[in-house]
Amino acid sequence: MPGRLRARVSNAWRLVAHSLSGRLLLLTLLYVLITEAVIFAPTVGRYHRALLQGHIESAEIAILPLTEAAGEKLSAGLRDQLLMRAGASAVVLRRPEEHELFLVTQMPRRIDFTIDLRNDNVFQEIYYGMDCLFNGGTRTLRVMSRTRIRGAEGIDIILGERSIHAALILYAGRTALLALLLSSVTALLVFLSLYFVLVRPMARITHAMISFRENPEDASRIVAASGRHDEIGIAERELASMQREIYGSLQQRGRLAALGLAVAKIQHDLRNILSSAQLASDRLAASEDPVVKRLAPRLIAAIDHAVALATNTLRYGRADEHAPERRRIALKPLVDDAGETALSEHAGTKLPSLVDEIPPDLQVDADPEQLFRIVLNLLRNAEEAVNGKDTAEIRISASRNGRRVLIHIADNGPGVPEKIHERLFQPFAGTARPGGSGLGLVISRDLARAHGGDISLMATGPQGTTFRIEIPDREG
Repeated sequence: MPGRLRARVSNAWRLVAHSLSGRLLLLTLLYVLITEAVIFAPTVGRYHRALLQGHIESAEIAILPLTEAAGEKLSAGLRDQLLMRAGASAVVLRRPEEHELFLVTQMPRRIDFTIDLRNDNVFQEIYYGMDCLFNGGTRTLRVMSRTRIRGAEGIDIILGERSIHAALILYAGRTALLALLLSSVTALLVFLSLYFVLVRPMARITHAMISFRENPEDASRIVAASGRHDEIGIAERELASMQREIYGSLQQRGRLAALGLAVAKIQHDLRNILSSAQLASDRLAASEDPVVKRLAPRLIAAIDHAVALATNTLRYGRADEHAPERRRIALKPLVDDAGETALSEHAGTKLPSLVDEIPPDLQVDADPEQLFRIVLNLLRNAEEAVNGKDTAEIRISASRNGRRVLIHIADNGPGVPEKIHERLFQPFAGTARPGGSGLGLVISRDLARAHGGDISLMATGPQGTTFRIEIPDREG
């Protein structure tokens, strides 16, 4: 039984100590008890002073008749009765020229503790009260105080502490019980108020978050926001809005995943069909028929665009893109290779001018294959933008800015249409040319961000377009 009882107590304590409501209850009790303790000490000190002051006043009343000339006519028995009512062993009336002693019994052999009531000091009261409460009971006290007896400077009484200690113990016990009752009621009211106003709504929000996390595709698990206008109400509404957005995003992602799988299958088969068509178009290009010679370039270009679209779509849909295998490489040879590849695919009548302004000693910390794809995609876009222009020019420059390498690719084409600025890096949306897939920039940005960098549109307009590739060095 004792072991089971200890286990239950341990579980209850763990529940209280590790839950928000339990901690709130414990902290409320602690703070209220501290407040009551701060009030308890001055109260006991003030009551202890009142007890001593009562003895002083009783002593003054007892010796007052004896200080007058008529007091000498009182009998010895009456004088003893008056002095005994003071509750003291002896009373000393201090005058400027002499001290007058009034003995009730014989003078005590020693005085254990002296209390000075002539100064009204709250800390001194607390000290005397606590000392009597914890150390008193059997001591002989000397209490010094001012007096209202005419012609006297002060009065001292010598008395036992037993009755004062007993009265103080009784008063302190009652005060402590009252303080405990008040603190318990106050703590309970504060706890209940905070529990229903704060803890219970927070528990409801927490439960809603856990429930939604278990199955975010279940719309019934979205929290129902209350009509509160405080911070809890705001948190509920924001959580409900976020859950609805996540639910909608998951629904859309599921549909897109199914659609993407279907498109990938179609594109795979389409690419095989187009490969066969490409072989046939190559045979047609060798024909001497004037009509075939006139139409063959258009047919070849259309098939090439279709093959590129299928290839980019399949590449974008791949989820197994490996992490960058980075190393320090010279940037200029890589850009030169990408430029030759891009221009070798040029379908126009005149090649654009490629101006390479990259310093020969500039090195970049990147995956060579992925960085080549990034630069090649942007050079292809630039080449297509200036295709057919008499003074077509593509300019490539790069520089190091601290731990980052910035590559700028600029062309003097007509610029990016304003209507697609916001959709420039969205798949299947960021293209303004016929036959474009809109995936080149998307794939390039994903590769750049895998390096911790980015691709951004720096400027565009009738004078041309400039893109910036940012590749930071690895940390450490």
